[in-house]
Amino acid sequence: MNMTESPRPSGEYESSNPHRVNPEWPPPPAYAPTPAQSSDPAPEQPHPPAPPRLPRRRPTRGPVAMLAAVAIVAAAVAGGTAYGVQELTGSDTVAGSSSTSTNVVPSSQKGTVSGVAEAVSPSIVEINATTGTGSSTGSGVIITGDGEIVTNNHVIAGASSIKVRTDDGKTYTAEVVGTDSAKDLALIKLNNASGLKAATLGESDAVRVGDQVVAIGSPEGLTGTVTSGIVSALDRDVTVSRDDGQERGRQGGNWPFEFGGREFNGDTGDSTTTYKAIQTDASLNPGNSGGALIDMNGNIIGINSAMYAPSGLSASAAGSVGLGFAIPVDTVKADLPDLRSGSTN
Repeated sequence: MNMTESPRPSGEYESSNPHRVNPEWPPPPAYAPTPAQSSDPAPEQPHPPAPPRLPRRRPTRGPVAMLAAVAIVAAAVAGGTAYGVQELTGSDTVAGSSSTSTNVVPSSQKGTVSGVAEAVSPSIVEINATTGTGSSTGSGVIITGDGEIVTNNHVIAGASSIKVRTDDGKTYTAEVVGTDSAKDLALIKLNNASGLKAATLGESDAVRVGDQVVAIGSPEGLTGTVTSGIVSALDRDVTVSRDDGQERGRQGGNWPFEFGGREFNGDTGDSTTTYKAIQTDASLNPGNSGGALIDMNGNIIGINSAMYAPSGLSASAAGSVGLGFAIPVDTVKADLPDLRSGSTN
């Protein structure tokens, strides 16, 4: 028996001739038979369901990418290119600062006091004002390249001459453009100045308690002194003298003010004004008046104006005890048109 053969149920084996047929069978048809025709039409066979269409893969630079790009451009136009791109691309912003203006500090020095000092110091000046009875030293902030400077009114009040020293050691004479004793603000203009580095004015409404800040000024005539701290409180009522002829507070570089119903640094006199101030624990000393309070992005958020000295000691003798006050920069910006027009309120 051939082991490759398959047994048949009949017990017989398949013939070796595969084409052998029974001679009694009819011959096969010449073509394949067709099914019998019916009088009724054959039912239509249903078509198989079409395979589901897979979603087309969108290219990378599709509407979503375009929307993000448009958002970045819009933010750049509205709030400064550097800041808009950082916010919308997820780049890090400076911790401890709520101000939402342009980043003046280089990215490699974000959040550092040294970075703020390097970026903003060229925009801060020392002011020496001479009056008929003496002289006083204060600070100021350059706001235009041709020498417009914002300072406190009490720094230049009653001055017969004003000299200004910039961060690079150059000295200029200056003239008073406008004053506002009600807000303790003044605008002066350097003579024959150009190419100066203007400071960036921020938004004090965006400042929050606890934000880190830097103060730059000329305490005791020490030009470009840098200190740092935080915003301790907002909307503090500070009262100062409106009397341009008052000299009592100018001795030793001090200026009297009232806070919480008490007088500090002397008598404020009969003519006073009260404004809302930013309180800071950054060290402020005589000569810081008119200087800058700055956020960690390098934006000016206030003009330093008053400091507290313990009772019985002059501010000059006591030094800073961590209670300083600054005029919010939003107040300064609102007052600039009047100051530029020559107002002497």
